[in-house]
Formats: sequence, C-alpha cells, structure tokens
Amino acid sequence: MMAASTRLQVAANNIANASSSGPSPSSSNAADYPAAYSAQRVDQVNIQGGGTRAIVRNASPATTSAYDPSAPYADSNGMVAGPNVDIAGEAVQLLTARVSFAMNAQVMRTQSQMMRSLLDVTA
Repeated sequence: MMAASTRLQVAANNIANASSSGPSPSSSNAADYPAAYSAQRVDQVNIQGGGTRAIVRNASPATTSAYDPSAPYADSNGMVAGPNVDIAGEAVQLLTARVSFAMNAQVMRTQSQMMRSLLDVTA
C-alpha cells in the first residue's frame, strides 16, 4: 500500500508541475531564474521475504526543449526547458496506483476473514 501511495504522489506532483518551465541549461540567464521542474518516476522493486518497495528517481532526461518566446527566461531562439512529463503516462500511473491499493485492501480483508474463520473453528 505504501508503494501505491508513493506512485500516486509522484504522478500527482508530475501532473501539477507539467507546466513549470524554466531557462534552458545553456541559456545565458539560467542563473537568474529557477530551474524547470524535474519530472520523477517510480520504480517498484521486490523486497526479499515478500512485498515491494517504491524507489523514486528523476526522469531521464529531466527536461525537454519547448518553444515559449514570451517567457522572460527564453533564450534567443525562444526556447525554454520544460519538464519531461507525459500526461497520458501519468494518468496510467494514477490508475495503476488505484488498482494496486484496492487489490492490497482486498488481500487484507481476505486475511482478516480467514483469521476470523480459523478462530471460530478452534473455539
């Protein structure tokens, strides 16, 4: 459930910051403005003995070039650094987190029912 929660949080952060651009790294005024949001991704790995763990990493590449000549930090060609966020992919991550959370909750309910049945048999 913690891995699903982490997946949900990272996807929500990526979606919320999808428009948070910044100066291109090669721009002459890069030091004057905050950097673009660096998108993150979640890798879910198995833990020895059972279960999974979510590892949050920065996406590679963190930013992509976007054309926005109205931005005050745009370079001479009108290019800025935009976060490398795929909204459709993030929507899939949200759905994956929801299904994972629901499945884990069902496993916990089933385990509780089995323990109740076991206690009824032995009583």
